Amino acid sequence: MNLTPFWYTALAVLSLSVIIALYRVIKGPSLQDRILALDSISYTIVGMVGVLSIIMDTQVYLDIILLIGILAFLSTTSLCRFIERGVVIERGGD
Repeated sequence: MNLTPFWYTALAVLSLSVIIALYRVIKGPSLQDRILALDSISYTIVGMVGVLSIIMDTQVYLDIILLIGILAFLSTTSLCRFIERGVVIERGGD
């Protein structure tokens, strides 16, 4: 059974999801909405790379998926910390 059309459809749906999230990044009413949209884009790109890995029948992209996931987590954590405290890294030299 050839599932290639299914994977291309999944890739198209994920691409549409990125476009919708980009709209929320640009038009978002608040900073929190924009951060959540960027987080959504990051993990949607992880899904897209996973689908590409399945389509191309290779495991080379799995390291890239891990790297994107780690960067997405760190960027979301840093942006939330910046919103909450005003700084990302606190300097406690006093």
